[in-house]
Amino acid sequence: MLILIAGPYRSGTNDDPQLIQQNLNNLESAALPIFRKGHIPMIGEWVALPLIHLAGSKQLGDEAWQEIQYPVAHRILEKCDAILRLKGASKGADEDVRIAKERGLKVYYNIEDIPHAE
Repeated sequence: MLILIAGPYRSGTNDDPQLIQQNLNNLESAALPIFRKGHIPMIGEWVALPLIHLAGSKQLGDEAWQEIQYPVAHRILEKCDAILRLKGASKGADEDVRIAKERGLKVYYNIEDIPHAE
């Protein structure tokens, strides 16, 4: 399965770069266990951040950031089989879960619940 990892990125950070990096590290910490279960992990920021940079973004939340940050995850969800929602307040991750459910994707809340690939 292709599994989108969703959770806080910018939420709760007051745009502090160190806290944002901690959130990204938390998202990424789920990737290897998913891979080891035989699946492909995906994090929206892996795609969005380089594109945001290329679009000329100067600060979090600016026009280029808004154009890319959340739409990337929504487009990725068109290709995903499932989503892993990590703990923590995040309107973006909550929206990802809403979209995933609407599309009939599997939604996991714990890595342990993701089955091994066959």
